[in-house]
Amino acid sequence: MSTPHLASVNVGTPKQIGVRKGRPVMSAIDKRAVPGRHTVEGVNVAGDEQADLRVHGGADKAVYAYADEDTAWWSAELERELWPGVFGENLTTRGVDCTNAVIGERWRIGSAVFEVCQPRQPCFKLGLHLEDPKMLKRFAQASRPGAYLRILEPGTIEAGDAIEITDVPDHGVTIRLVADAVLLDHDLAADAARAPQLPEGLRGWLLERAG
Repeated sequence: MSTPHLASVNVGTPKQIGVRKGRPVMSAIDKRAVPGRHTVEGVNVAGDEQADLRVHGGADKAVYAYADEDTAWWSAELERELWPGVFGENLTTRGVDCTNAVIGERWRIGSAVFEVCQPRQPCFKLGLHLEDPKMLKRFAQASRPGAYLRILEPGTIEAGDAIEITDVPDHGVTIRLVADAVLLDHDLAADAARAPQLPEGLRGWLLERAG
């Protein structure tokens, strides 16, 4: 993989992406790359918004990262050209394996510090956005979920900034393991729940499934 760095910073605002059950569906999943330095603080990248704050946003879903390498894989899989931000990610990374990032590992990008906290769990809006009704199932089965990050230290970031992984917990629970435990195989739940840095609600759900 190339030297870890930020390929692009992507933001979006809510807009209608389709109709479901006769009602317009609003989403900010369509993110686009923006130039220059951008502030990250609190629960967001400056200029970015979410349409449904019940299930998006917040401290444990403050920033979404997806690897450029995974986007390239999808482009080949879907036989179509894809762009940075196509999966709704704020940070398109290059040289970082977001799928196998360890829950709780920390990234320094620019002057900001982030913590990997959970995988993305897709909803029907991904299929509407990509005009593919099978995309929800395909995304889950591909085990390339991308990583939600907490903002531990606010700062500014820009495309080209190095991504320095400064701390990796020794429990070994990865983004992929948690995603697979939730979406594909509940028998993995006990193993996935070993990461104390998971959001409380998600870790509790995994522990319940583990029995």
